Amino acid sequence: MALQVGETIPVFSAIDNHGDLFESTTVIGKKPVVIYFYPKDDTRVCTEQACAFRDQYEDFKALGAEVIGISSDSLQSHIKFVTKYQLPFILLSDFDKKIRRAFGVPNDLLGLIPGRATYVVDKKGVVQMVFDSTSGKIHIEKALEMLKTM
Repeated sequence: MALQVGETIPVFSAIDNHGDLFESTTVIGKKPVVIYFYPKDDTRVCTEQACAFRDQYEDFKALGAEVIGISSDSLQSHIKFVTKYQLPFILLSDFDKKIRRAFGVPNDLLGLIPGRATYVVDKKGVVQMVFDSTSGKIHIEKALEMLKTM
């Protein structure tokens, strides 16, 4: 079942793009967080989305928020993606799709491709916005709009 506005983010852990174990409790419940799920590193729309988050990362930081990207790509893929596009935020490797399932992120394109969804979470760990769209760039605008109202 998909995570809804008003629900608390599940606790999760995964390997980040530095090869370290990331525990969600290190940020969730302490500051606003934007968690975005995307299908695949270094594909056209996913790259546009990641670069749009990169280009506006300082706007997110100014609002006190952290940005976390999640896909099922490997650590090696994330390292290449982060390096190639100079991404300043955390990417998590959800290789077994446990986090995706915990959030209930649906698949796109007749269920063949992992879905694209963005969650804006307040500093208490409660979902304030869920945005599900195949368009990558609009996720950044929607997330910033929500953070400005929190």
